[in-house]
Amino acid sequence: MAMIRKLIPLLLGLFGLGIGIGAGLFLRPAPEETAVHAEEPLDPALAPEYVKLANQFIVPVMAKGRVGAMVILSLSLEVSNGATQEVYKIEPKLRDVFLQVMFDHANAGGFNGSFTDGANLLLLRKALMEAARGVLKDTVKDVLIVDIVRQDS
Repeated sequence: MAMIRKLIPLLLGLFGLGIGIGAGLFLRPAPEETAVHAEEPLDPALAPEYVKLANQFIVPVMAKGRVGAMVILSLSLEVSNGATQEVYKIEPKLRDVFLQVMFDHANAGGFNGSFTDGANLLLLRKALMEAARGVLKDTVKDVLIVDIVRQDS
């Protein structure tokens, strides 16, 4: 009799485990069908190009009338296919308008505090994109901030 009392909880546990496994197998979602579709090849003439601007941008951050920090950025541009040479031809003009945007951003406090905050970088990217469009028109598709670092003095 003592042996049966010890077996009953074990049998109930195994029974519950079996029901759980059975329910899990029965209720699992059906496997997704893998469609064998041939993806349409992308037209290489429509694929964008990425142009890394040659030098970094160095932006001073002023604090109490003196340079309190330096922000160093590297930018790349996403441009229409075949526009790389056009970008390199007018790079000095691009650098000028980008620096002006970055100086304005620094003077507005954009590089203070949590300067890598998503909303803060979104404002900077938007301003850089507007400046790039002013020079390159619809040739530029996006401005990419590749590297950004702040060095306090």
